[in-house]
Amino acid sequence: MAAEVLAALNPQASGRYADGTLGGAGHAAQLLAASSPTGWLSGCDRDGVAVEIAKTRLAEKFAGRFEIRRGNFSELADWIPAGSCDGVLLDLGVSSPQLDHAERGFSFQNDGPLDMRMDNRQPQTATDLVNGESAENLAKIFWEFGDERDSRRFAKAIVHDRTARKFTTTKQLADLIERLAPRHGKKAHPATKVFQALRIAVNDEIGSLKRGLNGAVKILKPGGRLAVITFHSLEDRVVKEFGRERTRDYTFPGEVDIPTLRTPIAPELKWVSRKAILPGENELRENPRARSAQLRVMEKI
Repeated sequence: MAAEVLAALNPQASGRYADGTLGGAGHAAQLLAASSPTGWLSGCDRDGVAVEIAKTRLAEKFAGRFEIRRGNFSELADWIPAGSCDGVLLDLGVSSPQLDHAERGFSFQNDGPLDMRMDNRQPQTATDLVNGESAENLAKIFWEFGDERDSRRFAKAIVHDRTARKFTTTKQLADLIERLAPRHGKKAHPATKVFQALRIAVNDEIGSLKRGLNGAVKILKPGGRLAVITFHSLEDRVVKEFGRERTRDYTFPGEVDIPTLRTPIAPELKWVSRKAILPGENELRENPRARSAQLRVMEKI
């Protein structure tokens, strides 16, 4: 969604921008090109391979105009000065290179180790969760992070089967789920939601998103914009709830909004577009994985 991101952030010469999910630096390169000749970009990614690729790619045309660090976007406010950015981009989810490389363990399309770490420096892998968590905890992960209706049945089967042989590969897990829930002609693989849930749990993606959204607001200037691309409903709910909370002109005690207990406050953000921006037909033809993408944009007041 490069065109939509550029329209949302409207990069200008001498502007300062942050990309918290660099990936292959596609968006970063577009932001630097649009903010030439003096725009600056701070970027990070949890994936060490992505960081090196991004550095090499950006150095070819934009040397001296960026700083890239390896790390979680939830930590942007730890190293980027408060109130310094004109725009922040968070492009969530797993990247195509991560999905396409079987050794990363994100996909069941090709057999690989049951890993799923975005940052391979962290100790916990999907193998650890699948072989170590109780059936109750696995079911909770599958339900809360994958919206998997058969979460309990799948979790019990995993716990049963791992007593004979530990789960170590993506094919082992995917085959078990497919035996329990045959496709019967359905296009989607029955393990899709389980794999999504495990990936989110392994990488603490929801916790990182909540911390990252708060940090993004801190580093934005007044008038600066935050653009977030989500790929599934759980991420999108977190972003929408964050937007609702930060654009309100009142607060209230507790978790229930009782109008008589509201206290006026100055909102921190305003919606640039209340409705999600969706990818265009051309992009969907060229990149089918973009079909579930949604872009939401907020501006700091």
